[in-house]
Amino acid sequence: MKVAVIGTGYVGLVTGTCLAECGNDVVGVDNNQKKIAVLNENRIPFYEPGLLELVLRNRREGRLSFTTELNSAVRSSNLIFIAVGTPQSEAGDADLTAVFSVVDALAEALKSVPAGKSGERIVIAKSTVPVGTNAKIMDRLMEKGCSHVDVASNPEFLKEGAAIDDFMKPDRVVVGVRKPEVAEVLRELYSPFLRTERPFLVMTPESAEMTKYAANAMLATKISFINEMANLCDVLGADINDVRKGIGHDQRIGFQFLFPGPGYGGSCFPKDVEAIIAMGRHTEVPMNLMQAVDSVNDAQKQVLFKKIRAHFSGQLEGKTLALWGVAFKPRTDDIREAPALTLIDHLLSAGAKVRIHDPEAMANVRELYGDKLYYADRPYGALEGADGLALVTEWPEFRNPNYTVMKQLLSIPVIFDGRNLYDQKHMESLGFTYYGIGRGRRAKLPSA
Repeated sequence: MKVAVIGTGYVGLVTGTCLAECGNDVVGVDNNQKKIAVLNENRIPFYEPGLLELVLRNRREGRLSFTTELNSAVRSSNLIFIAVGTPQSEAGDADLTAVFSVVDALAEALKSVPAGKSGERIVIAKSTVPVGTNAKIMDRLMEKGCSHVDVASNPEFLKEGAAIDDFMKPDRVVVGVRKPEVAEVLRELYSPFLRTERPFLVMTPESAEMTKYAANAMLATKISFINEMANLCDVLGADINDVRKGIGHDQRIGFQFLFPGPGYGGSCFPKDVEAIIAMGRHTEVPMNLMQAVDSVNDAQKQVLFKKIRAHFSGQLEGKTLALWGVAFKPRTDDIREAPALTLIDHLLSAGAKVRIHDPEAMANVRELYGDKLYYADRPYGALEGADGLALVTEWPEFRNPNYTVMKQLLSIPVIFDGRNLYDQKHMESLGFTYYGIGRGRRAKLPSA
């Protein structure tokens, strides 16, 4: 099929590249000339394991191209994906400015294209959008003379750091359509990815839009739940690692997303939870659980700083803290809403110096903080002379470090393990003071 993907950000570039990998002719469109130039120079604008190799192969074989010229790209395409950003507005709603700007441009480009049979030209909303957006897109296209264009919804379920596998081997593919013939076109498009009998789920556009939000809301809820239980374990002397095993083996619960930490971040969970709260506000349906999930997560981002401040009796002025990991999760350079940023801000405000290392996110952090931080190109370089280490992102290379070297480099052998990567008894036997999340140990601030 001939496919145009409008937006070459994370979702758009992964979607277009994976569709090209299965034989489709794909053109990626973006109004950001710098981004298109980077792609045409055989580079990609962000880090995602395996993506660059796929981009290069499909460009070399002529199935994938990039342009800023929307008109020519969409007029020659049967399927047009909208994959632009929907950032959070100040009120918490999804900002659909970019989506509707694209819709207007599509209408201008497609209104003079001869009408074919139903399903011959489909605009597909891949961006995460509030329930009812598909209907608004359809109405807008019809008002602008594009009644011959069908509109579908196809939410993405990509995990940063594993997006290629998620697209090529999906748990399920969800499409929202109003005509069965549109569903059949999309079924054909996705058939190469569903050879292991994964389900192709057809529903209304409203249900498809809601499915995306409900999925992220459920996962965010599990994270906030286990973090709240971990905080209680710290006070009561229980170990959340044992508790997690005790509940995770219950098949009704499972282990996925039951890992305590410093809170969730990234481009999806924070804004999607806020968007659900906003949808509830607009429809006068209280989203009490989602508000609690959001509140718990905001508080959890303070936990590591509180442990550090308590350990040093509230005196952080002149202290130096090392941070391992700044990206919101491993295998990405994305620092949007990353818990590490909250920790860095608090440490700097308290007068501490901060030395950081992250395998992929250093350039993005430097762009944000400039010379306020020390940037180490190796993990151990961040430890030199530091008064403690805070581990914030669970990159694989942090799992089995040389503890002897760590102890030699740290001026004070204390570790604040935000991901519970290390064994507490082992660390203490090596002479480290160790704080995990929910491990039954907490430092107390001295009485005023």
